[in-house]
Amino acid sequence: MRGGASINEKKKNKINIKCGIRLESQYQRPTALVSERRRVFLLDVYPLCYNGDQPRPSAFIEWIRMLFSRVTNKDPIIAVMDGERGNEYRRRLLPTYKANRKRFVPLTSASRWSSSKNKDVDLREALPYIEAFFWECNVPVVKIEYAEADDVVATLVDQVLQRGLKTVIASPDKDFKQLISENVQLVMPMPEFGRWSFYSLKHYIAQYDSDPSADLSLRCMVGDESDCVPSLQQVAPGFGRKTAIKLLKKHGSLENLLNAAAVRTVGKPYAQDALIKYGDFLRRNLQVLSLRRDVAVNLEEGWCCARDTCHDIVALSKLEGKLKELRQLQTKKVSPGEALQY
Repeated sequence: MRGGASINEKKKNKINIKCGIRLESQYQRPTALVSERRRVFLLDVYPLCYNGDQPRPSAFIEWIRMLFSRVTNKDPIIAVMDGERGNEYRRRLLPTYKANRKRFVPLTSASRWSSSKNKDVDLREALPYIEAFFWECNVPVVKIEYAEADDVVATLVDQVLQRGLKTVIASPDKDFKQLISENVQLVMPMPEFGRWSFYSLKHYIAQYDSDPSADLSLRCMVGDESDCVPSLQQVAPGFGRKTAIKLLKKHGSLENLLNAAAVRTVGKPYAQDALIKYGDFLRRNLQVLSLRRDVAVNLEEGWCCARDTCHDIVALSKLEGKLKELRQLQTKKVSPGEALQY
């Protein structure tokens, strides 16, 4: 094995990130291969564990199997998970942020009992095994308590680019479109086609006839229903998507538009009035929807090296077996007091 590290040595050298601090060491990739790799994959883990808005950990195995076999082989992958308190920053700005999402509460005997009728494993049961699976596959896991995965990914994107490498973000989250550039592209799971699909700068321009730099500004005006971010049209009827696109094509960004509206007329009276009256509303949306790039995480050199894939098949099989075992235990008709402790 290149790098001279045995499997046993790797297990002793694991790197775990939590709250921005390296807590313990278990594994580190050899650094000799950094210059040989042209791209680094940043994997947004949680969305792959859902089917629509319903948790479905078994879906994770299907998408990861396809990612490993059809999308990337030895490219380095960094798995990113949401911190337990990652939403707090944005909820201070907008209390309704992601208010439609179920709160992720600690797993108890009672919750095991209440979830025993579900067809899939409780996601809270599955996550420790999913994280262990990544380490077995030589994929470092980054999870920072006060940060959402989106912000960690955005921070790491900048750090990867600074090393002269390209970045591929593996996620269905449209928030990442604001990061697309010549050196940053997405690869998105497409359930309707049963495959992953690359989405690049040329795809974005063909779809929207605009630059990705305007994507964030547009979403600030039209809102984001999935994250409970209100649209300008909710407070200023008539100011819809067409008006927003027209103004952004002329002014380039929300900040430019607001600055121009403050000193001269930029559109029809209803649009002008809305921009003046609800400027703070739009700037708040901008703060909420902008991905942060200042998360306390540092890209390790070893994370950018070619990935050793020799354990992938065994690790996938082991995870599949564990989830099946958990599902069987979960469907047993036991009382909350008799629920097994893991």
